[in-house]
Amino acid sequence: MHQYSRLLTAVAILVGVVVGVGSYTFLYAKGYAYLANDPAACMNCHVMREHFDAWLKSSHRSVATCNDCHTPHNILGKYAVKAANGFFHSFAFTSGWYPDVISITRRNAWVTEGACRSCHGEITAAISGAHRTDVECIRCHADVGHSAASFVVSQPSPREGDRDHGTQQP
Repeated sequence: MHQYSRLLTAVAILVGVVVGVGSYTFLYAKGYAYLANDPAACMNCHVMREHFDAWLKSSHRSVATCNDCHTPHNILGKYAVKAANGFFHSFAFTSGWYPDVISITRRNAWVTEGACRSCHGEITAAISGAHRTDVECIRCHADVGHSAASFVVSQPSPREGDRDHGTQQP
């Protein structure tokens, strides 16, 4: 019984440290800003500044924010993507392990493709009839949300666990 209480105490301390450090980091890094829909929150990390500046020059600036194109259009999907991306983006930014030219992952490209098709349903339905079903909007319209004149547009990078982002569901 004594060993069980030691183990329980050790687990409680470990959980307390993880929750405490996580909460402090979340507050210090203003993580709560990412729960809203303000595009300025996306440029808290200096590596996103040129993407934000490019969005300011884009045709979508007046009708779409970062979340409109980069998260699913349902509450559960939106916050699941925001949580996953938030973790991996903050880890990459904190560790410095990110490429000089940031490219969208396959999974996030699939989300963005879904947003294009959601907002522009009539147009994409008409176009899909004339093209292969796996044609992607960003293949021809890569600079719509972020002006290509402002930064290098790169193709999605294949990463472990990412799906092909055609018309399939994840």
